[in-house]
Amino acid sequence: MALLGMQDASVGYGGAPLLSHMNLQIEVGERICLLGRNGVGKSTLMKLIAGELVHEDGEVTRSAGLRVASLSQHIPDALPGTVFDQVSHGLGDKGDLLAEYHLVSHRMATEADHDVLLKQLDELGHKLDANDGWQMNRHIEMIIERMKLDADAEFASLSAGMKRRVLLGRAIVGKPDILLLDEPTNHLDIDAVRWIEDFLLNYDKTLVFVSHDRAFLKKLTTRIVELDRGRLTSYACDYDTYLKRKEEALAAETAENAVFDKKLAQEEVWIRRGIQGRRTRNEGRVRALKQMRAERAQRKEELGIARMELQGAQNSGRKVIEAKNISFSYEAEKPIISGFSATIMRGDKIGIIGPNGSGKTTLLRVLLKELETDQGSVTHGTNLEIAYFDQLHMQLDHEKTVTENIADGSDTVMINGKKRHIVGYLQDFLFTPAQSRNPVKNLSGGERNRLILARMFTRPSNVLVLDEPTNDLDIETLSLLEELLLNYPGTVLMVSHDREFLNNVVTSTMVLEGKGTVAEYVGGYDDWLRQSKMGLDAEKQKDQASARQAKKQAYKQAKQQAAEEKPKRLTFKEKKELAALPGMIEELEQQQKQLHEIMAGPDFYKNKAEIVTINNQLKEVEAQLQSAYERWEQLETLEN
Repeated sequence: MALLGMQDASVGYGGAPLLSHMNLQIEVGERICLLGRNGVGKSTLMKLIAGELVHEDGEVTRSAGLRVASLSQHIPDALPGTVFDQVSHGLGDKGDLLAEYHLVSHRMATEADHDVLLKQLDELGHKLDANDGWQMNRHIEMIIERMKLDADAEFASLSAGMKRRVLLGRAIVGKPDILLLDEPTNHLDIDAVRWIEDFLLNYDKTLVFVSHDRAFLKKLTTRIVELDRGRLTSYACDYDTYLKRKEEALAAETAENAVFDKKLAQEEVWIRRGIQGRRTRNEGRVRALKQMRAERAQRKEELGIARMELQGAQNSGRKVIEAKNISFSYEAEKPIISGFSATIMRGDKIGIIGPNGSGKTTLLRVLLKELETDQGSVTHGTNLEIAYFDQLHMQLDHEKTVTENIADGSDTVMINGKKRHIVGYLQDFLFTPAQSRNPVKNLSGGERNRLILARMFTRPSNVLVLDEPTNDLDIETLSLLEELLLNYPGTVLMVSHDREFLNNVVTSTMVLEGKGTVAEYVGGYDDWLRQSKMGLDAEKQKDQASARQAKKQAYKQAKQQAAEEKPKRLTFKEKKELAALPGMIEELEQQQKQLHEIMAGPDFYKNKAEIVTINNQLKEVEAQLQSAYERWEQLETLEN
């Protein structure tokens, strides 16, 4: 039996249904990605699944005792208490009791009135005993450990990625049958996205999530459910196959509508010419025409597609930006950039990645000469016309209307030498005439990002600087933006955590690796991963070789000392044993490395039997390795 089923279900807010005649089955263990444009009702559908909304028509069935938990895309900043407190709240009243016990326990270390606190702890302990509290406490601790969090850390002090881990822990601590995730990767850096991705890939419950991160949904999704014009369509396939099937379905729909519209037009011509022939036959035809008119009136057209257009400017000089040995820091002992050099040429498309707070926006501002370097120099080429996309929306006046933010009171904008009415121009960015007259403060995050793009594209440019342009944009708009940037003849500098976007657009990647190091790699995100892994493997091999050399040196020194104290010649058998030892040591070190790799895998700690087996194998290999080294030292000492 399905966990949840919808049969011809409809839901709205008093007027016409926002979602109508929906049919959906959610089975155990599925990972369903819910796709659709901003504003089509994805959040409404999630609330219906969660039981926060009641359907107006049709039927919604739930399995007995169904538990549903949600993770919102918005991360609250001001939640009080520790990580333990916040995760505990996911268990309701019993969790609140545990959080209170945890709080009083911590007060014991800082407050003098221990008698009062001990009495409170005793009372809380009795309540916990009566409610399986200690078992719940252990369960919470296991969840926190699984999330790799510090139970005593203050929630407000955590980074955005760590806060999302805490909220995810709070959502799953109650062991929900269905976990709902609304844009779980939004505004997170790549490391945080990859952690959540790997965690959910190994999560054994049912997931329903909304995401526009194509790399994320490609890795996780077992089924795609699309919400389009109030209807649900299920695609039991991967993302690339979904795109092909969606295109085929739209083409078939367009052809079917064209045939219908042609017949309707013919019938309209007939009715205007007057009814001729037998009356009964004509009445039937008139009724059929009325039915066709009603069907045409109810048809929901395909949602508009953004038609963004970049304004080109005169070419810049061949060399756009040259940075020579630049360094920058806000605090003397915490460098953001240290000794970095790079040359950016016309037509380069540079991606900038790194953890949140690592200084990506600062690097952009240094390269644009908005911030002065501590040392080194930044030189700009000739004839630069720079357009800037600001992730914080500082360029927008939130009290003014959408049109006022674009045209400063004018009715027209100039696009590539042609005048365009501001409302028509904004429709290319999916703003309706009514939205164009609304203040910016009423727009969603995705709509504000589209507005900044619309504003930016009214200015001719040969250098585009984009700071997190992909946040909250739907997949269709992302694809169009990719195409625009690929065909843009100028230079692009772009900060982004969208891995697919980086792979599809950039020609090289600058990575802030910490402690002031900025490294440049050819290609996009996947190219950086491959190149950095090769570098790490080479560094690891170098470290291992250095360690072996150090051990050899130590053994040589030990053997020299032993030789002086106890000279002795090797037997024939001992010489053979000595000759075989290096190969044996090499083989044991390889076995040790393979066991460490198994233990580092994401699935290792799920199988208790395997944990015991691998740990025992590792102990045995390490003991053999130690014994081999000691025997090598002993024999080499005797040989010399």
